[in-house]
Amino acid sequence: MIGKLMIVLGIESSCDETAVAVVDDRRHIRSNVVLSQLEEHKPFGGIVPEIAARAHLDHLGGLIVRALDDAQVGFTDLAAIAATGGPGLIGGVMVGVTTAKAIAFARDLPFVAVNHLEGHALTARLTHGIEFPYLLLLVSGGHCQLLIVEGVGRYVRLGTTIDDAAGEAFDKTAKLLGLGFPGGPAVAQAAVGGDAKRFRLPRPMKGREGCHFSFSGLKTAVRYAVEGLPGGHPTAIDVADLAAGFQQAVADSLVDRTGNAIELFRERYPSADTLVVAGGVAANILLRGSLESLATANGMRLVAPPPALCTDNGAMIAWAALERLRLGLTDPLDFAARPRWPLDPDAPPAAFAGVKA
Repeated sequence: MIGKLMIVLGIESSCDETAVAVVDDRRHIRSNVVLSQLEEHKPFGGIVPEIAARAHLDHLGGLIVRALDDAQVGFTDLAAIAATGGPGLIGGVMVGVTTAKAIAFARDLPFVAVNHLEGHALTARLTHGIEFPYLLLLVSGGHCQLLIVEGVGRYVRLGTTIDDAAGEAFDKTAKLLGLGFPGGPAVAQAAVGGDAKRFRLPRPMKGREGCHFSFSGLKTAVRYAVEGLPGGHPTAIDVADLAAGFQQAVADSLVDRTGNAIELFRERYPSADTLVVAGGVAANILLRGSLESLATANGMRLVAPPPALCTDNGAMIAWAALERLRLGLTDPLDFAARPRWPLDPDAPPAAFAGVKA
């Protein structure tokens, strides 16, 4: 610590970004280093867990040194070491957790294991200083949930995906359209100038009660549309129109489900007025605009972190750890990495959702 300032180093290694950041309790991101593994995974059209874990192992040490240098601090200035403890690809999570625990032990510092989803959930408090409670749409490659955020470690799940997450559907649609990986930015770019109304694509779950999501049928509809084209090979115009139609369908579904969640949120907290969108898919401009309109129509404000803090990063892990440290919460050095770690462990099972609930 420097004076009375609490500073934390956070490590994120749950998927395909190796990330380290240094953040202080005045909401100042002192450094934020992210190493993408895009080129390693691109030939496979998706994330290969073993390749991801090896890349984390190869690069994490150097990134920690760089993050400390960029922040102009040393280990003696830190209040704690934090790492994503799950959920995620277990090999990568283990690399981050083991590294953080080793540093904590060697430097006699507290260790904080952060739920990756809580990192996303609390990012808006880092970037915008918002107060509890708020409604959260968490939408990423592996997760799609609606939650009431009541406080640190206090979440009420209103909805979850019963099959694919939105980001996963973006990746699979991009592959169907020959757009490469990662799918989210590729589909958004291809959709520019496309006719979103040309192909009749479904809006899964739209109009139904509740807040659960489904994107598997939409992905299948895109596949059928491609197969129905002459020769089964889309032209550049076909790709643009399908990308635009798919992107609009995802946004429509997310907005519909979020509208239902707003009603439930307001029943519990009538005066609360903040809707937060976080996670990698939150960087999508069309989705942000659609959610902005929904929030305005319901007398709420939409808060969305900057795109660089929507995708996986170490700053959100360091900040979530700071939030926990303020409450006196740390973790023992025998903490075990977790492939699954729900924010609301008491939420009732969602039919067909399985471990994604």
